Amino acid sequence: MSQSSPNEQRRFTRIPFVAQTRLSDANGAHWDCDLVDISLHGALVTRPADWSGEPQQHFDLSSSLSDDNTVIAMEVSVAHVEDDHIGFVCVHLDLDSATHLRRLVELNLGDEALLERELLELLGEETPKP
Repeated sequence: MSQSSPNEQRRFTRIPFVAQTRLSDANGAHWDCDLVDISLHGALVTRPADWSGEPQQHFDLSSSLSDDNTVIAMEVSVAHVEDDHIGFVCVHLDLDSATHLRRLVELNLGDEALLERELLELLGEETPKP
């Protein structure tokens, strides 16, 4: 693995967003935590004190974005674990959650061309040349 910083490797804009979040594993265990930031490719959350996940392990992540019951739910895989945070990469996102997340990113980026580039990157398509 190269020594480049995570910011140099990042292709998706992280949106700082504090929200109540729940992690659930395949065995029915769950943990409440706070969302720190979110992108089209994953999420960063505070690490619960009793969390016992491992790198590459899959979880369901559900974040409530507002008082009107807007929820982004995604299947995620553990990308990295730090002392106070867990980074997840998105494995699957349902259509409603994808729509809410796209709108959140769009509002925070303020640049439709950048949003389009990130969406194409997410879909694995080549970004059109200007």
